[in-house]
Amino acid sequence: MKFKSKILAAGVAVAFISTAAVAGFKQPAPVDVDLVNRFAQGDMVSAQQAKDDVTFIGCGVRKIATGAGVVSTGFCQAGDADEEQFTCFTQDPDLLAATASTADFSFITFAWNEDGECTRIGFSTQSFYLTDKMVK
Repeated sequence: MKFKSKILAAGVAVAFISTAAVAGFKQPAPVDVDLVNRFAQGDMVSAQQAKDDVTFIGCGVRKIATGAGVVSTGFCQAGDADEEQFTCFTQDPDLLAATASTADFSFITFAWNEDGECTRIGFSTQSFYLTDKMVK
């Protein structure tokens, strides 16, 4: 009987290990651009793996040397499957600093005002934005 118990315990352990290797909460966040309410959001993995060739999302910073010093301009841009697109710009130091939080599989959210200036930039880097294709 002890031998059968050990086999059963080993089988349960193997089943648990193989289940754990593929388990995990996943929450893709497809890109959505809302031109009426002036915000965009989505995760970079969903954007990159979209079935169309118009979906994208991201933020960046450009630093330009001028005679008066260095000018930093940040931007966030997104386009969704409905072909709604927008790019906002900022020179706000806090929003520029926020762009440093991005990672390869970040969820990105940003908003803009009537003049096209970024008013909010946010990132969330979570394991559930990864896909099975990324996990080896």
